[in-house]
Amino acid sequence: MKVAIFVDRFPVISETFILNQITGLIERGHEVEIYSIYTNKAGNLAKVHPDVKTYRLLEQTYCAEVPDNFLLRALKGFGLLLANFYKKPVLLLRSLNIFKYSRSATSLKLLYATILLMKRQTTYDVIHCQFGHLGLMAMALRELGVLQGKLITHFRGSDISKYIQQVGEDAYEPLFKTGDLFLSNCDFFKRRLVKLGCEENKIIVFGSGIDCSRFRFSPRYPHPDGRIKIVTTGRLVEKKGVEYGIRAVTKLANTYPNIEYNIVGDGPLLKELQQLIQILKVEHSVHLIGRKQQQELIELLNNSHIFIAPCVTAKDGNQDAPVNTLKEAMAMGLPVVSTQHGGIPELVEDGISGFLVPERDADALAEKLGYLIAHSEVWPEMGQAGRAYVEQHYNLDQLNDYLVEIYKQLLNQEIYSQNKLPALDGMVG
Repeated sequence: MKVAIFVDRFPVISETFILNQITGLIERGHEVEIYSIYTNKAGNLAKVHPDVKTYRLLEQTYCAEVPDNFLLRALKGFGLLLANFYKKPVLLLRSLNIFKYSRSATSLKLLYATILLMKRQTTYDVIHCQFGHLGLMAMALRELGVLQGKLITHFRGSDISKYIQQVGEDAYEPLFKTGDLFLSNCDFFKRRLVKLGCEENKIIVFGSGIDCSRFRFSPRYPHPDGRIKIVTTGRLVEKKGVEYGIRAVTKLANTYPNIEYNIVGDGPLLKELQQLIQILKVEHSVHLIGRKQQQELIELLNNSHIFIAPCVTAKDGNQDAPVNTLKEAMAMGLPVVSTQHGGIPELVEDGISGFLVPERDADALAEKLGYLIAHSEVWPEMGQAGRAYVEQHYNLDQLNDYLVEIYKQLLNQEIYSQNKLPALDGMVG
């Protein structure tokens, strides 16, 4: 099959879930082309996943080069419009129809994408959009006639939470009518899609998989010198709840002076979190260690005892599905502490592979962390339970096989219903 993958930017080191699908399709003999909307930031290219180079993915990536700054975007867009207007004037004017294409048109992203696709052969078996707003973009491009193929839109988190709060509950109404199939990362977001008006029989729950062979299981035991290493990984944004992880560790620092909390990631809250650490006077225990490549992260997880993911619903509505960083930690045998947030309860079995506490509750986080520190004898059993659950429900190879089967059935125009979905034993969906 020939597959087009639509993303905001590529490559992005934190979006291994997209990379894993791309490489899985290539390994299975399918042709993949990647469409990136925004101009990539230098930081995204400074550290890339090894698979980007191994599979030479940048050679298969086509970027619309939309600047982040709207003034620059408008100036550059005007130049592109003038330079290409003689080729297909009606098409380009249609791409600016704000009444029909709303934000895709007013943002000028549809104009940029239309000009990019005018230059290429853009007939595909499947068009797979990795976030909801990109589904709207591809829908418009398909209506404009510069893109052909079955349209699948994959909802992953912010696109079905934050985006809805910003734009309104009718944001995806046109896409629900014309899109061929919808994937959601978890049942939590599937229920939201149905509530927003999507037909239930057009939705498949399709979790993000991980390569369990890269994340080798190792039972956790206390360090001989008494050190307790706790770790969190993720972008430093509000919904990751890192502030509450820091506050929880602070509450335990006096009782357990050998505690060490490493926070992996970068983002807009970096300075704010640095200040919080200084105010709480826990610089000796809490460390912001920046972004890491996957192998560096694996080494860090391998040398840690407990993983915490204190996720919260952000003020802008942003929420998470079952996050891959949690899956990776569980696969490696770490007991986890997380929150009753979004799709996370579909991943962490409370009291079995770890603990779940209410959002924004540093006291509850500290209580469960304290229990795990004081009862290290439960670590191996919890770690084994987490590994087994991830292997059963989020095995990357099986999920990539499942994705190909979904594509094939869609191309064969199978009617999706709960008793006709491609089935794999134990898999999400």
